[in-house]
Amino acid sequence: MKIKYLMVGLLGLASTATFAQKGELNTAQSEYESYSVTSGNAQKIPMLRAKAKASLVNAKTSIDKASANSKTATLPLTYAVKSAVYAALAEEDSVETTSLVNYNTASESLKQAKTADTKNENTKLINEATVRLERYQLNKGVAAYQNKKYEDAYKSFDSYRMLSPEDTTAIFYTAVAATNAGNTDPKYYPMAISNYNKLITTKYSKNPQVYIDLSAIYLQVKDTSGALRTVNEGVMKYPKDSELRKRQIEIALQTGKQNDILNSVQTAITNDPQNKTLYYYAGLTYSQIADGDYATLNKTKDGAAKTALHQKIQDNYKKSADMYKKALEIDPNYFDANLNLGYVLMKPAIDSYNAANNLPANRQKEYDPLMAKASAQFDLAKPYLSKAVELRPKSPEALANMMNYYRGKRDNANAAKIKAQMDALK
Repeated sequence: MKIKYLMVGLLGLASTATFAQKGELNTAQSEYESYSVTSGNAQKIPMLRAKAKASLVNAKTSIDKASANSKTATLPLTYAVKSAVYAALAEEDSVETTSLVNYNTASESLKQAKTADTKNENTKLINEATVRLERYQLNKGVAAYQNKKYEDAYKSFDSYRMLSPEDTTAIFYTAVAATNAGNTDPKYYPMAISNYNKLITTKYSKNPQVYIDLSAIYLQVKDTSGALRTVNEGVMKYPKDSELRKRQIEIALQTGKQNDILNSVQTAITNDPQNKTLYYYAGLTYSQIADGDYATLNKTKDGAAKTALHQKIQDNYKKSADMYKKALEIDPNYFDANLNLGYVLMKPAIDSYNAANNLPANRQKEYDPLMAKASAQFDLAKPYLSKAVELRPKSPEALANMMNYYRGKRDNANAAKIKAQMDALK
């Protein structure tokens, strides 16, 4: 009988010990919940801040005891509470070395909680821990980014992204940080590309801009086909986005796809007829096509082919001029449109001028009409050349065009003045 009573006593002792440790676990959970509620109201009532901190300290003390006891150490609730408590400690700690220790403890406990919680009984705690860890890395990344420590920012944002793989903000921040880090260390560019490519598969509200940014990175790594493919895909998804259309035109011009882009330019203008920049790019497209053909003209030997090509060049310069004029109807002070319109109007004048000067001395009757034609053509360009100089008096391009005008008009005095202005800029 004594043995029987002794065994009952031992069983009772064991049960009491287990209950005590579960009590620590319950206390940890209760104190954490108290902290969570109190800290949420601490901004409105500052005196609650001390109470919140005390609750968190109590929660840590209890969860450490529960984690150290073999009876409760591997319970799903233990892992969940510990992840939430230590995530809160990491957030609260302003010292990076110790806050990182708390973060790592929380991160490891969170992994264990997700694995152990097969019945989804601790979802709330797991979600809270996740959010706190996300916030920790987000704030750390923002601080690093603001201090231009882009590699550190990338690492923090990427950790944030891994905690929440479908969070578009996390993906975007990671991509932006990687892009900036890539400016000093190109190994980060593929990481930026990967994250941007992930982002455009989502419903992120700023995806039109993402396509633009992604195309820029492709150009940075000299992948022109990737840049053009990306921007074309963007235009297909967002056909009314004028900035994407503009980017498509820019890349096409940079990659020698002028002829391929004309339809896209016209479509963009139809969708946004008051966008001066689109008319400017249409003008630039036509003028670059003409410039390309002009380089071929001198190599063409067949007379009929040469005549046809010359006419095509003149037609494209005229179309270019018409587009620039439409841009200037919207904004008369548009510098680039004034500059380029002066240039394309002056091109036929230069052709006539050169043709006249290439004639033999005994062909004076042909020389005089050609020079008169050139003079009249130069005068068509003058208002736009002058406006460009007025808008940007120190622009080397504007001054060079103005000097060429005066040379074409045989006004050597004014040409010399402009030359002096250009020399003064050097």
